[in-house]
Amino acid sequence: MPRRKVTLAYMSNKSERKISFNKRKKGLIKKASELCTLCAVDGCAIIYSPFESQPEVWPSPEETASVLSRYNSLPEIEQTRYMTNLESFTKQRLEKVKKVLHRLQIENKRKEVKCFMYKCMAGIKKPEEFDMTNADVMRSVMEETTTALNSRMRELNIVDPNDPATSVSQNLH
Repeated sequence: MPRRKVTLAYMSNKSERKISFNKRKKGLIKKASELCTLCAVDGCAIIYSPFESQPEVWPSPEETASVLSRYNSLPEIEQTRYMTNLESFTKQRLEKVKKVLHRLQIENKRKEVKCFMYKCMAGIKKPEEFDMTNADVMRSVMEETTTALNSRMRELNIVDPNDPATSVSQNLH
């Protein structure tokens, strides 16, 4: 699959570009500061710009040198442990989305079966119309519904837990 080149609109006006750069640089440094403060981590930022002869160094050149020195002293495996490229990020994201999709499909199937069960109870559907490939889901939905009904009946003092004749599950079998 060919890669598409992503392009951002280029600001042709140099003064607008400089203003935008300075705003974004300020925001980036603020975010770096908040990250370090809120998460109790060490961090630094070095920002090169065509508008300034020297790079912006945050929080200070000395602290930045210290952070970079500690980073460079780590073994390469430690330096790259949490790094990711676009391909691996996309694969990780796809796996997460697949898990969410699977969970939603299961949830939808349970809702469909529950809806079918209620339609049968209302006389709108006939039990013969049920797709037996969903029998396990139906059993689970029925057990869940029975448990919920028994619990609610106990709350309302309608059922005696010691009297099997008043239990919903006994009446279903």
